[in-house]
Amino acid sequence: MRSVYAVIDLAAIRRNALALKRYAAAPLIAVVKDDAYGHGAEAVALALEGDVDAFAVAKAEEGAALRVAGVQKNILVLTPPLDREEALRMTAYGLTASVGSRRAVKLLAGTGAEVHLAVNTGMNRYGVRANHAGALCRFALDAGLCVRGMYSHLYLAADEAVRSEQARRFSMAKAAVRAYAPHAVCHLSATDGVLCGVRCDAVRVGLGLYGYSSVKAATVKLRPAMKLYASVADVRRQYGGGAGYQKHAAKGDLYTLRLGYGQGFFRAGGIGVGKLCMDACIAEGNAKIGARKRVIPDLEAYAAAHGTTVYEVLVRIGKEVEREYFHG
Repeated sequence: MRSVYAVIDLAAIRRNALALKRYAAAPLIAVVKDDAYGHGAEAVALALEGDVDAFAVAKAEEGAALRVAGVQKNILVLTPPLDREEALRMTAYGLTASVGSRRAVKLLAGTGAEVHLAVNTGMNRYGVRANHAGALCRFALDAGLCVRGMYSHLYLAADEAVRSEQARRFSMAKAAVRAYAPHAVCHLSATDGVLCGVRCDAVRVGLGLYGYSSVKAATVKLRPAMKLYASVADVRRQYGGGAGYQKHAAKGDLYTLRLGYGQGFFRAGGIGVGKLCMDACIAEGNAKIGARKRVIPDLEAYAAAHGTTVYEVLVRIGKEVEREYFHG
């Protein structure tokens, strides 16, 4: 019997992708890192391959797994290679590498790899400073690499002043790179950037594929693709005064769900009553052993109640559950 499982609507993911692509009026790079935000990277990528223009992952291993699964389109690895072994793994699987420093270029030198330049416009995660992008592009070309693109990331897309300054730096870097690689595809916007109207050669959408964004746009309706369920393992009348690791005066019957903080759920608040056990959750109401109960119908509210993002919730929980896919 399943304990906790996710029912994932691949058709919803496709509709989200197409809606964002239409809104952006640009090619769409689908981000399926972190196992497609807990939705299953191979299944999601294969479902989307006919609708999107490329994919992006965080690590070479993720890209290799997509190739093994049969994904044919370009796959951009967003994390620069850490060593020569990782650089060679990227080229062996036909992945597009990110380079944001001379060191990363040297690791790939002689491979003829396709690369996108990672440019730091203010997030300070990876990348060469915007005013040095042209020099890095020239260095990469001299090392025999094929510069196919350039990208950066908006760290606070909803803030117009921050967004505008990053876009200005990105435009400066784009002009410098285009002097050496005139056909480089330049992309700055993730989901929030798209919904804030930031346009470029392509967009790089992750969270929006799965139905979420911190920015709301009236013309783009995103539909969450994942619903979570847990199995009822026991039913009883309350005896004593507890419910899990907390006092609780029950008003009716209690039942136990096979769900706990060992599977990525937060220990306190949001599900059932009391505090979760490692592998059990106590809830109040009517239930039958073996029945399925939906849990956390509003993942955004659950995330907000725990001071985090829906992305963290999806990844924490989505990787620990069994998945069922359907095309709604």
